[in-house]
Amino acid sequence: MRHLQRVIDTVGVLQIDSVNVLSRSHYLPVFSRLGDYPRPLLEKAANSAPRRLVEYWAHEASFISPETHRLLRWRMERAAHEAWGGMQRIARDRSELLEQVLEVVDRHGPLTAAAAEKILDDGKPRERTGNWGWNWSDVKRAIEFQFWAGHITSAGRTQQFERRYALPGRVLPAAVGAAPDPDPEDARRELVRIASRALGMATERHLRDYFRLKPAESQAAVHDLVEAGDLLPVTVEGWGRPVYLHPEARIPRRISARALLSPFDSLVWERPRTEALWDFRLRLEIYTPAAKREFGYYVLPFLLGEQLVGRVDLKADRAPGGGGRLLVKAAYTEPGVPVAAVVGELAEELRLMADWLELDSVAVEPRGDLGPALAKLF
Repeated sequence: MRHLQRVIDTVGVLQIDSVNVLSRSHYLPVFSRLGDYPRPLLEKAANSAPRRLVEYWAHEASFISPETHRLLRWRMERAAHEAWGGMQRIARDRSELLEQVLEVVDRHGPLTAAAAEKILDDGKPRERTGNWGWNWSDVKRAIEFQFWAGHITSAGRTQQFERRYALPGRVLPAAVGAAPDPDPEDARRELVRIASRALGMATERHLRDYFRLKPAESQAAVHDLVEAGDLLPVTVEGWGRPVYLHPEARIPRRISARALLSPFDSLVWERPRTEALWDFRLRLEIYTPAAKREFGYYVLPFLLGEQLVGRVDLKADRAPGGGGRLLVKAAYTEPGVPVAAVVGELAEELRLMADWLELDSVAVEPRGDLGPALAKLF
């Protein structure tokens, strides 16, 4: 748990995503940094007291520390203006429902939105708006609005990945829940500090993206931190814009990293930064028609040393009752990277991932320039 806490303290945010073709995304950044860690450890951190992780809209839907949750109270206060349209409509037109879902969560929580719907028997038809969340009922929209506003939080997720809603006082550590709201400007400065510590070196845009701040908010925070000596202005050849270095960032004498990275990993989620650092163009092709995909459905970059040297399209083929295979649908090297320099290291990392996911074997389809050589090793 100390090792997991160190990862949490370093990256600050674990993005959550529902895609489970390989593994839920929040498990993967920890695997990339710790290797074959027990997955229940992360579940314990998020679902059991004392909670080390709580859920909120940080980068996207994310796990963050309870202390960071407190730093986002200014965002919670803006729910009526910044929550998505369907939630805003409920807040505007059905304020009584907001109170009803709070009462249900208070009396029956932790519970899912579906369970709350049954208790309330709202009777409103599901509206099909054509946007994300098209099948949400009004009860679900009301609960999600209260989640955005910080009046409700998540006490973990079900096996079906549904949030289990509860009142903050029953989830957040007592000291965090009772602490006064921080000044919004102080809070945003601290959020930028967290982003800077995680990234080491970043432009204002990179720092802004980490917690999805608005430009004016981020620019003011960066200015203040530079003035205080908490960010150091530096120049990066070819970037053409100011760059800021965390004062405690250090260049190691040697880098021996080897990791498969989730496309939702904070190391690579800001795509322009990934391209600027490694000349690595990363695009999520989940919503791209299969015939038009360049690399595959769920593609993970492969970090070796200090370079992104390849990418693999992975899927966990889980057998009923346990076992199964880690499927490598395709594997590619980056331009100029020899297959021989990558294939053995990637094979070892795939074996480690299969063990971690409790899969019996690795099966490689010979697609991509790296695929045939990788297939020979399994």
